[in-house]
Amino acid sequence: MHRRRRRTALLLSAAIAAAPLLTACGNDAHPGAAAVVGGQRITVAQLESRVNEVRTAQRAAVTDDAQYAQAIAQTGTLTRDTLHGMVLDRVLHRAAEDADVTVTPREVQALRAGLEQQAGGAQGLETAWLQQYGIPPQRLDDNLRLQLEAQKLATDLGTDTSQPAFWSALSKASKALGVDLNPRYGSWDAQKVARVDAKTPWVREITSSGTQTTT
Repeated sequence: MHRRRRRTALLLSAAIAAAPLLTACGNDAHPGAAAVVGGQRITVAQLESRVNEVRTAQRAAVTDDAQYAQAIAQTGTLTRDTLHGMVLDRVLHRAAEDADVTVTPREVQALRAGLEQQAGGAQGLETAWLQQYGIPPQRLDDNLRLQLEAQKLATDLGTDTSQPAFWSALSKASKALGVDLNPRYGSWDAQKVARVDAKTPWVREITSSGTQTTT
């Protein structure tokens, strides 16, 4: 249960981390796709674009090269965490649809206004979300929609987001969607509603120092 609470501390937010570059040998079972969710592809290009959004926001927030390099060096899973978030977004939305749960733009803006007041303004909120959760400014409203969707789904189920009943609904939606990840990013555990690392000898990770390691 403790692990699930960590995953929902700021529910469904991608962790702020940097990913090793990946190179693959052999045949790719998912050419051009990072994942397929409900028959719809999340392309590698889409995933890379989302990661670049975080990188660009980090670079803008940290102008000192040494600090930026340190932030990169201290992290290592942004690409995979971002993909996890993109998949979980669709899983949660499916679970919410199944429960007839909806979130309006007005509700999102009301939540944002309250959070901005707590953070000392829009800039403060954007900086906090980027630093703590790896959410770039242009994705903030989308993330807040997720928070509301999750909270309203939990309320509809008579529980909260840390309890088994909530995750059981997400697991059901995950199984219905048939999530399939490209093996280079691991695999999807529908029961746990989470991405898990897979043993792929043909995937080589290139560290920030340029050293190649085989997983």
